[in-house]
Amino acid sequence: MAFDKARDFLENKGFADRIMEFEVSSATVELAAQAVGCEPARIAKSLSFQVADLPVLIVAAGDARVDNAKFKQTFHTKARMLSPEEVERQVGHAVGGVCPFGVNACVEIYLDQSLKRFDTVYPACGSSNSAVRLTISELETASGYKEWVDVCR
Repeated sequence: MAFDKARDFLENKGFADRIMEFEVSSATVELAAQAVGCEPARIAKSLSFQVADLPVLIVAAGDARVDNAKFKQTFHTKARMLSPEEVERQVGHAVGGVCPFGVNACVEIYLDQSLKRFDTVYPACGSSNSAVRLTISELETASGYKEWVDVCR
């Protein structure tokens, strides 16, 4: 169901032809990179956090790690990742397929600077066996992001 929601969202944005479905799992950065056939850093992973009363997605390069000090400086709170149950309920996608497409209305989406070194990246598409090929500009358009942040190392 989450895949259909993400696919419909991307179709409305004009990017449905970029969606890839795999016979194998793409639930982790490493598995997604194998399925896509790219380096792990090009997988645009979506990390789920609670900031005040809102669920927040940080879309970052596959090799990036959240820097707690940078996160706190940016969001004025300690980084608290959502549990898998919270992710599915609050974001609208299950862990392994979390993406910034077709999420619940209350979710704020941020793109991390770690992505800017690439022309093309591959975020998930709502399921643990999918991805979508997007340029950085297309990711900006498709995600409806709030702003670029620098919260990773």
